[in-house]
Amino acid sequence: MRVDTKKLAMMGLFTALAMIFGYVEAILPISVGIPGVKLGLANIVVLFALYYLKPSEAFLINIVRITLVSFMFGNLSVMLYSLAGGVLSFGAMFLLKKSGKFSVYGVSVAGGVFHNVGQLLVAMLVLETMSLVYYGPVLLISGVVTGLVIGIVSSEVIKRIGNH
Repeated sequence: MRVDTKKLAMMGLFTALAMIFGYVEAILPISVGIPGVKLGLANIVVLFALYYLKPSEAFLINIVRITLVSFMFGNLSVMLYSLAGGVLSFGAMFLLKKSGKFSVYGVSVAGGVFHNVGQLLVAMLVLETMSLVYYGPVLLISGVVTGLVIGIVSSEVIKRIGNH
């Protein structure tokens, strides 16, 4: 098996950048007053990687970033919720991008929505209650809004450095 050193270095750089964004988001006291709602700055890197690298490489960056950030700044519970949201989100983004029928904005919005759906499903399983489904509309709206913001930023990043 041949290891592409340049590709490996690029993936390491993307992972580190996503971790930095995750850390910045963890320490900034930005709150919209709704528990669990974050902008998801690290997803700029994941979305860019989905368009710039192979899907498997972008997925690996996402999983490594979630795992390391959870160990460094969170706990096992944070990791469980983040992995559920991250895997479901990535799956949705991958499928929409692969279809070729959605822009970066649509792919990102789907990522934001499905990230929240994944976390909500885990919360319902962990807390053993379906009543959390009533929190769904709030999370769906926040997923659309944050997904759109991340999509706008990611689109600009892809336009400006995607070909270099």
